[in-house]
Amino acid sequence: MRRTVCLPLLAFAAVFLVGCPKANQDYNAGRKAEALQDYDTALVSYDRALRAEPTNAEYKLRAMHLRFEAAQFHVEQGEKALQKGDLQLALGEFQKAQAIDPSNSAAEQEAKRVMDLLTAKTAAETPKINPNPSDDDNLLPGPPQLKPVSHDVINLKMTNDARVVYETIAKLAGLSVIFDPDFTSRRISVDLPNVTLEQGLDAVALESKSFWKAQTSGVIIVAPDNPQKRKDLEDEIVRTFYLSNTLTPQDLTEVVTGLRQLLDLRRVQPVNAQNAIVIRDTPDKLLLAAKIIRDIDKAKPEVLIHVQVLTASVDRLRDLGILPGQSVAVTFNPRPTLQPGGGTTSTGGSPTATTPTQITLDSLRNLSGADYSATLPGATANAILTDNKTRIIQDPEVRVSDGQKATLKIGDRVPVATGSFQAGVGVGTSSINPLVNTQFQYIDVGVNIDVQPRVHPNGDVSMKLSVEVSQITGTSNIGGINQPVISQRKIEHDVRLKNGEVSVLGGLIERTSTKNINGIPGLAQLPLFRYLFSDNSSEVKEDEVLIVLTPHVIRFPSISAEDLRTLASGTDSNTRVYRQDQEGLAAPAAPPPQPATSPTSQMNSQPNAAAQLHFDPPTATLKPGDTTTLGLAVTNVNDLYSIPLLIHYNPAVVQIEEVRNGGFLSGGTQEIAIVQRIDQQRGELVISATRRPNTPGVSGSGTLLGIVIRGIAPGTSALQVLQVNARDSQQRNVPLVSGEATIQVQ
Repeated sequence: MRRTVCLPLLAFAAVFLVGCPKANQDYNAGRKAEALQDYDTALVSYDRALRAEPTNAEYKLRAMHLRFEAAQFHVEQGEKALQKGDLQLALGEFQKAQAIDPSNSAAEQEAKRVMDLLTAKTAAETPKINPNPSDDDNLLPGPPQLKPVSHDVINLKMTNDARVVYETIAKLAGLSVIFDPDFTSRRISVDLPNVTLEQGLDAVALESKSFWKAQTSGVIIVAPDNPQKRKDLEDEIVRTFYLSNTLTPQDLTEVVTGLRQLLDLRRVQPVNAQNAIVIRDTPDKLLLAAKIIRDIDKAKPEVLIHVQVLTASVDRLRDLGILPGQSVAVTFNPRPTLQPGGGTTSTGGSPTATTPTQITLDSLRNLSGADYSATLPGATANAILTDNKTRIIQDPEVRVSDGQKATLKIGDRVPVATGSFQAGVGVGTSSINPLVNTQFQYIDVGVNIDVQPRVHPNGDVSMKLSVEVSQITGTSNIGGINQPVISQRKIEHDVRLKNGEVSVLGGLIERTSTKNINGIPGLAQLPLFRYLFSDNSSEVKEDEVLIVLTPHVIRFPSISAEDLRTLASGTDSNTRVYRQDQEGLAAPAAPPPQPATSPTSQMNSQPNAAAQLHFDPPTATLKPGDTTTLGLAVTNVNDLYSIPLLIHYNPAVVQIEEVRNGGFLSGGTQEIAIVQRIDQQRGELVISATRRPNTPGVSGSGTLLGIVIRGIAPGTSALQVLQVNARDSQQRNVPLVSGEATIQVQ
């Protein structure tokens, strides 16, 4: 008996286990991780479920969706790190996003930008030696700058020819001076106590009606000061300004027009496709243009306008009482009379009874109750109570930029006939009339809002506002067409409110009260008997419309003290900028040059950089087609939480098949998120291994990853870690010294 019972139970358990495959478990784990926004773990779970059931369309869709979400999450984290100035962390996040979703162009662009920033930072700190300079590397960013031999202040008082004065000042600074052939020298007197080189040259130029410019770092040229000579000799530079906050091409055109008017720019070109302005002019004018563009290229303030529209309608009807009849019908029925002697008999000669057709006045004296009938009226008892309440609440919100017009329409579009015509064609005595053609126009019925705000620097908001609340209240037959009757409540005005101030734009309250008494006069007015002898009807109608407006400034005008700072711009005929002189202050000594280092070697130079990253074994020998697994191990690491890697190899000799978990980062108790991207053509492997969120890092030594390598062709390939951005649980940099492995394919 027991045996017969156990067999079905075992069979049921087997069916239950078969019905819960591991793919479904991985899928459920991915859903839980996605709900916790642990996108890396969710993606790993979805990939496992998809590998278990490659034909499951649901698994495939979830994996594709999570690949995008996870990559976008790391892009956002990289942007946050970039804003904080942590370039290494930002680069690691962008590279992780690239590894997850290679189609994410934003991650690729940002990673390249951060690498350029790191390269520029390294180049600024160390001298760069380029054995093969390109044409762009040899181009100067601006005109030559003077580099005098002596930076001492000049004390000079003399009266002499302008040429001599120029040459004297140039010799004091260790410079050479040349003169334009059209330069006409004149005798001048100068008194220059404790001035810089530039101040002294400017004073002599003003006195001699000339101007000077640097020809090279050690040579200046002097020419007569006139527009043609300045046009011939003054250097010009080209710069592209990318604007971030213009919304329309008209905004860009307005900026260009302002620059032309203010700085008299001759060569300025807007590029609407790139939202940019290209300017070619003198360096001083471009500096002024940069200051103006920086001041006006601000994010426009934005306002969230909260509009509340309340429409309430109340209709109460009470009809109570007994309405008696108000008329009595009397009908005369005269009795028949005998006509003696004059009548005829049918059988025994007796007289005949005749009913008179008319009633005479003489007969009224003999009337009795049998000669007439009266129909008494009935009574109608009414007891009706009706109470209808209608409330419509519209609570829309409109977000609009400063100076822009926003339109919000909530409701229906109702057709209204605007005209009709009926054409006729006469043929002989008859005519042929086609159907009537009617034109219709659609009217927006509901809540219609048009608003154009202007945010003031103090936070007040001025608005040009139009609010319309309309509804269909009935129909009217006009020309055989039922036209809708539309009730309209519209407000148009300009208002200025403080941020968050509530304003009641319009409140319309309409009340109608009607009382009807219908009954017997006199009795209908008696306090106690009026409900027995009359019908009392009372109807009350109330319509109320209330419009409330509240503006909320969600982005204020970003005007800083730097934007309000004035800037010297020269004279009307000579636009230029002036720099503050650091008199008596020596320039800080430049730091001694350091040898160029990679990001990895920079981390290795930090104190306590004892952790090692190496391959185990460091060498391997393969035959074409064979595979082997190299372990990537770490020693003496402390609080390791995540480790993005960039590994390079020779794709003509070996290929990387797979990356496996080595077990160290998981601590033996939890799963880790491993994201990999293998580029077999370029020979690059991007790996990112990360522990679960809100968990501490691991310390010690062990194998991080296992890299499966296949031999392709005879040769030797080095497996090199080009970049590593290890982080601890506090997202701080973990310094690592990386090694390399050598793979021989025979």
